[in-house]
Amino acid sequence: MKNDFLAYQAQTSQHPLGLEIKSAKGCHVYDKNNKPYLDFIAGVSANVLGHQPESVIKAIKKQLDNYMHVMVYGEFIQEPQVALAKFLAKHLPEPLHCTYLTNSGTEATEGAIKLAKRVTGRAEIIAAHRAYHGNTQGAMSVCGEESQNRAFRPLIPGVRFITFNRETDLDLISENTAAVILETIQGGAGFIVPHENYLKKVKARCEAVGALLILDEIQSGIGRTGQFFGFQHFGIIPDIIVTGKGLGGGMPIGAFISSNSNMSLLTENPKLGHITTFGGHPVIAASALATLKELFSTTLIEQTLTKEKLMRKLLVHEQIIEIRGKGLMLALILKDPQSANILIMEAMQEGLLLFWLLYEPRAVRITPPLNISEQEIKKGCGIILKILNKLKA
Repeated sequence: MKNDFLAYQAQTSQHPLGLEIKSAKGCHVYDKNNKPYLDFIAGVSANVLGHQPESVIKAIKKQLDNYMHVMVYGEFIQEPQVALAKFLAKHLPEPLHCTYLTNSGTEATEGAIKLAKRVTGRAEIIAAHRAYHGNTQGAMSVCGEESQNRAFRPLIPGVRFITFNRETDLDLISENTAAVILETIQGGAGFIVPHENYLKKVKARCEAVGALLILDEIQSGIGRTGQFFGFQHFGIIPDIIVTGKGLGGGMPIGAFISSNSNMSLLTENPKLGHITTFGGHPVIAASALATLKELFSTTLIEQTLTKEKLMRKLLVHEQIIEIRGKGLMLALILKDPQSANILIMEAMQEGLLLFWLLYEPRAVRITPPLNISEQEIKKGCGIILKILNKLKA
């Protein structure tokens, strides 16, 4: 299987982890030899309810018995799509009550950028250095990491970059700016949290010049930081939010959300201003709705902050410079990249799954399912400390 994987499946790196998966359940993944691995990755923040959650599987099977794909998005009235969009509106502040469902977070980023240009009639986009919003040409254009972009230029024009959390850069936002797009918490850069009312200041500057604020909640949304969406920690309401990953409960989905008045502009001049064949696929919409219902019928979102406190209490070690992030979106920052590599690889041998972040080589991702137990947290943190003790020696 490994030889076929390398021979026939396009690779994203020269050194994939190469774990051969047989099954997954709860907070564990099992390899071909039935060895269990405690999952502190959760499909890169996607599996908010862990693997094979019963309520989600039940919803998927029920929808499969009714119908799968029947028509391109937005033409037929399909209950799973409507119910999901209505649920999102119920749990989001005004005016964020209109949802466009897509196949991925990247596609949602594309739609959000197009919407901002349509609303404002402007072309300039302001993004952040070391941002990550996806990997299509448009999304890459607002990712401020030249080492990732260089090989694929030219990208879309009219993008300028600011430094996240640097207030003096906000003067670059002008009457020419259609939108500022930021991750609510910068992901690939190292789980950097906004400080000193930074997002409020960005929003105020956008309002002053007539630009829109797009917040990318693909990683920080769906309960991961202790609120439904990360922006709810910071006392602002963006004009557009982009979501994905955890929304699908393990199935591929994305969405961009704005006001009804903004979204209506995609229906004319030109009509079909944004279209997708499989966006809002009824089976996946059913999965997403079941995921949200599970989160809101339990205390899992609130528990996220308690679990963060436990992890921060346990993960104290001289090899850990700091722990960044919020809720169960955490990154250990180690002394050097080599230490991070050793921790990730040796943890896998010990039955714990950890992973890297894109742009910060000293970082180790900790984004487990939100329903991880206290006992599982203690077990995983114990493995981390055991490996770090060997590094110390």
